[in-house]
Amino acid sequence: MTALLALLSIASGSLVGFTLGLVGGGGSILAVPLLVYVVGVSSPHVAIGTSAIAVAASAAFNLAGHARANTVKWPCAMVFALAGIAGAAGGAQLGKMVDGGRLLTLFGILMVVVGLAMLRPRKSGGNPDIKLTRDNAATLLPLLIGTGLLVGALSGFFGIGGGFLIVPGLIGATAMPLINAIGSSLVSVTAFGLTTATSYAWSGLIDWPIAGLFILGGALGGLLGTRLAKHLSGRKHALNLTFAAIVIVVGIYVVVRSMLG
Repeated sequence: MTALLALLSIASGSLVGFTLGLVGGGGSILAVPLLVYVVGVSSPHVAIGTSAIAVAASAAFNLAGHARANTVKWPCAMVFALAGIAGAAGGAQLGKMVDGGRLLTLFGILMVVVGLAMLRPRKSGGNPDIKLTRDNAATLLPLLIGTGLLVGALSGFFGIGGGFLIVPGLIGATAMPLINAIGSSLVSVTAFGLTTATSYAWSGLIDWPIAGLFILGGALGGLLGTRLAKHLSGRKHALNLTFAAIVIVVGIYVVVRSMLG
């Protein structure tokens, strides 16, 4: 590995980690385009596999912080994650069967959809006392399992964390507050990322040296992004709008670039 390639890998990981720390989600969707167009990973499948392990590591790092802050609704989070693991395994297997160019095109379309969805403000209300119990299991379990399967499948297919889908999924299924949904979502992001990465690693579709540097960069960028987020907390809406616009523009670029070959 050349010094330039190592530097680009760390810088790309730092950008993803910085974005995650700054706006609190969605940054991992930039990992695949960065690996393909900046780092120069030639195979979209290798980029997805490498991205998945980096996303899982970043999510696990952030999960530890949320666990210490007691924002994770563990029973709901575990049911959602376990259902999603099955979906992620199936999605990853299907993703490996799709032509790399077509997969990139679909990924670009997903980016545009995600960017548009991020333009909508998140609701911060909810029931902070929600728990999975015997009394409400008949209602909550089907919602958690069904939503988890669907989100896990999309996460595995595209090799993304899926937090932007998991958070509204958890809120829709349980009516938990946003802060709890964000903390609980990281259980699934970690699990889905590891499931997808395991599937791609089994097929030899992970560039481990690049993944290691990407994770290192992500940790450094995440610390900087989190610190800056505290100073810019009053401008969080503007930051989200800016990032959503970036995701949409990059998504359009990925679609056009992949279609032109």
